[in-house]
Amino acid sequence: MSDDRPVAALDRAALLLQLVPYLLGKGEVSVTEAAAEFEVAPEQMRAMVERLTVIGLPGERGYWQLPHDLFDIDWDLLDRDDVIAITNTVGLERSPRLTAREAAALLAGLQLARSLPGFGDSELVTGLLSKLARGAAAAPAAVIVAPGPVDGVRDVVDEALRSRVAVTFTYRAPGAEPITRTVDPIKVHIANGQWYLQGWDHLRQAVRTFHLDRVSEARVTDIPAVHGADPVPELFAPSDDEVVARFRFPREVAPLLSDYLERAEVKEADGGRVVASLRLADEQSLKRLAARRGGEVELLEPAGARRAAAAWASAGLAQYAHES
Repeated sequence: MSDDRPVAALDRAALLLQLVPYLLGKGEVSVTEAAAEFEVAPEQMRAMVERLTVIGLPGERGYWQLPHDLFDIDWDLLDRDDVIAITNTVGLERSPRLTAREAAALLAGLQLARSLPGFGDSELVTGLLSKLARGAAAAPAAVIVAPGPVDGVRDVVDEALRSRVAVTFTYRAPGAEPITRTVDPIKVHIANGQWYLQGWDHLRQAVRTFHLDRVSEARVTDIPAVHGADPVPELFAPSDDEVVARFRFPREVAPLLSDYLERAEVKEADGGRVVASLRLADEQSLKRLAARRGGEVELLEPAGARRAAAAWASAGLAQYAHES
């Protein structure tokens, strides 16, 4: 509610900063309406508007030199009808111009965003791309986002998201056998240049994250995606039913284990060896890891992973014995 209380200097400055865009948006507005909007008395609003006419852009020597450097109002309209209208805006209506390089960077980002499943062909993105191309100070260079190896998979996921159905695919985790997964897609992410799908896994009966580089033979099903709107955890948050595996190896072997170590917690151990901890959905997925580098990689836990690796190695040795 407006009243006759004086407005402190700091409050006046804050009000003036808000007043200009308000008046520009209104075009014309009565003193009474503007005063009610800013909760000041009409006399105070009139005084603030009159004060605008001594505010503007400084000249080269630090003071105003030309009339168009200052805000101005329609004085006749104010005196006759008690209506405020700004006639000189000191260039505030002019939008900044992007350089060709800035426009090209934004165009590349929007084109990447347009490739996100369920988002790509929106009129908003198309309109922004057009405006950016026209609005740069100089014509931006042509921006082409090269197709990646997972583009086909993203297209399938995009179709499934739009149709609200599940998608099925073959998934090969590091060191594990390929397995067919059926998933209600929920969300697609890009992190560190890698694409990930989060969705309800029909096999695990829970939300899981899939690295799209490890997906093949993806196709849309006619199964309704009942869990397509479920909330998803943070991209790399651990799941409740995952197990923690620990394995030890010489430091120089680390480059050969990059597929595993990118998601592991690594700590230095004695004797130039390293211990890594890794969360896994399937403890048997480490059996191939144990066979690398001639036994230099040692599985420490869980016991199920050690037994699976020993059984896998024994089966391989048995084949050699049979051939001899």
